[in-house]
Amino acid sequence: MTKAPLLAQKLESFRLILGSGSPRRKKFLEDMGLQFEVRKKSVEEIYPAHLKGEEISRYLAVLKATPFIPELEDNDILLTSDTVVWHKNISLAKAEDEKEATEMLKILSGDWHEVITSVCLTTSSNQKTVSATTWVKFKVFSEEEIQYYIETCKPFDKAGAYGIQEWLGMIGISEIKGSYTNVVGLPTHLVYKTLMDMVS
Repeated sequence: MTKAPLLAQKLESFRLILGSGSPRRKKFLEDMGLQFEVRKKSVEEIYPAHLKGEEISRYLAVLKATPFIPELEDNDILLTSDTVVWHKNISLAKAEDEKEATEMLKILSGDWHEVITSVCLTTSSNQKTVSATTWVKFKVFSEEEIQYYIETCKPFDKAGAYGIQEWLGMIGISEIKGSYTNVVGLPTHLVYKTLMDMVS
């Protein structure tokens, strides 16, 4: 019988809950060898207008945890997170339609941007929020490339209207500084370290 990874062993007396319907975050936790359950609660992702960059993702990660708190038991650890694409002092959220996605990708074309993911880990008695930032540089995209990507991948559920793991990421990223998994939606190295600290 294969031995469980160290963190999975340490979490045996806890119940890890992923408070998200994101298939990408679910896959990451599975690939880390962790046992968890998925719970979904919808929240209106509205934040105060004065917040910037990491402040936005931290606020929303905590906000997403709030509706779960009354039902948490003593051995529960809830994981919620939020990803922000930050470019020239503006947050590029999820695109509403093809027109908005096209505008976002034209803005990001040929330039650097930051991808910030905040992870909120909540128990019945404690809450810890950590964040990671990755810098990504895109090549200059042609209109045909942008149109092809939007039509084939329909990236309307992703901040900044793109997924690094999809076609646009494969052909368009010229440089990246920081965690790749963070750009996909979960800084797994940080999740691992923070959970280890919590249960050790």
